[in-house]
Amino acid sequence: MWNEPSRERLSKIPKFYETEHVPLKEKIVWIHFFIGGSDWYGIEFDGKDVFFGFAILNNDYEMSEWGYVSFSELQSIKADGWLEVDCELEELWQPKRAIEIEKIREAQGWIRVNKAEKTISKKDELILKTKAGHFTDFKDLFVEVTDPNSDFLGIDPYPVWEVANEKKSD
Repeated sequence: MWNEPSRERLSKIPKFYETEHVPLKEKIVWIHFFIGGSDWYGIEFDGKDVFFGFAILNNDYEMSEWGYVSFSELQSIKADGWLEVDCELEELWQPKRAIEIEKIREAQGWIRVNKAEKTISKKDELILKTKAGHFTDFKDLFVEVTDPNSDFLGIDPYPVWEVANEKKSD
């Protein structure tokens, strides 16, 4: 691995479950690994070999996901027999909230909201995510709005599904 992170740098990353109370958008991304069109963003670290974070493989934003990745596995990846996974240098990668990272925002269908941008309602944000294909069927949308950890808890899924799937007239 090029630019392998130091033990000191890794020790700054929260341990597993230390940030479970933090909404996904607000979780701090401490470290970024990449190769070609693949990115791994580290949020938590077990202190030995496993990161929890977000992965986008081969620029496939639709199949990107939150989950676990082995550090030793990242270290062993080689493309064309010589190109290795890189770790963004600490001087260049400042820890930031997940919503501040363009690739994660795009993959998750999150709208970045700040004073310079128009804000939209959670319902409209959920409609946009549904239109973008984040929910393959109504059941997936229903699970999202009934999940106590979801930003969309309590939103009525029926009108969201209807609006997101209405056919445009010619």
